[in-house]
Amino acid sequence: MRNVFEAILQCGHDEDFAPHESDEFVSTAAPAGSTEKLAVLARRIELGLPLWHPEDRSDYSGLTGVVRPRE
Repeated sequence: MRNVFEAILQCGHDEDFAPHESDEFVSTAAPAGSTEKLAVLARRIELGLPLWHPEDRSDYSGLTGVVRPRE
C-alpha cells in the first residue's frame, strides 16, 4: 500500500466501528505520552476496545523525571 486511499480500498474503513468493552478493558496508571501508555492504547485498538478508560491516569502527580545538570 502506498497511501491511505489504497489502504482503505484493500482493508476497508472503520466509519461504522463501535468499540466494545470486555474484561480486557482495564485502566492504566501510565502517564500520557509514555511508551507504556502508547502501547496500552495500541493494544486497545487491536482488541476493538474504547481508547480512553475513565479511570486512566489523568495527571502527572507522584511522578519523577530525569534531571540533567546544566553544563
